[in-house]
Order: sequence, then C-alpha cells, then structure tokens
Amino acid sequence: MRAEMEKRVSELETEYREGQRMLADLEAKQADLQQTMLRISGALQVLNELLAAETTPEPGAAEPAPEVAARQEVPA
Repeated sequence: MRAEMEKRVSELETEYREGQRMLADLEAKQADLQQTMLRISGALQVLNELLAAETTPEPGAAEPAPEVAARQEVPA
C-alpha cells in the first residue's frame, strides 16, 4: 500500500511540474499577444488620425474626394 501511495505522489508531482511549465508558457504567450495587440492598436490610432487629417479640409482647399469622405463616415 505504501509503495502505491509513493508512486502516486511521484506521478502527481510530475503532473504538477508539467502544469507549472504549461502555465509559464501560456503566460509568456499572453504577454506576447498583449504586446502585439498594443502595437496594432497604436498603428490603428495613427492611421485613423492620418485619415482624419486627410479628410479635414484646409481653408481654400477643395472638398475631399468621395472615397475619402466615404471612409470618414465608417465608424471606427
């Protein structure tokens, strides 16, 4: 009976270590994904600001082209 319990303890310790390793891997992937999403968010913001600046008429400038005006109406 003792040998069976010791074997089970060993199995559970192995499973626990594997779970810790998997958790660390997932946390690293989460951090990478958060950084990627932050970069994408920044790129979106810059592009939306550039589009908005492009559609803002300057005094004495012609109206924006229809395709630019259409882009401005699409919600972000």
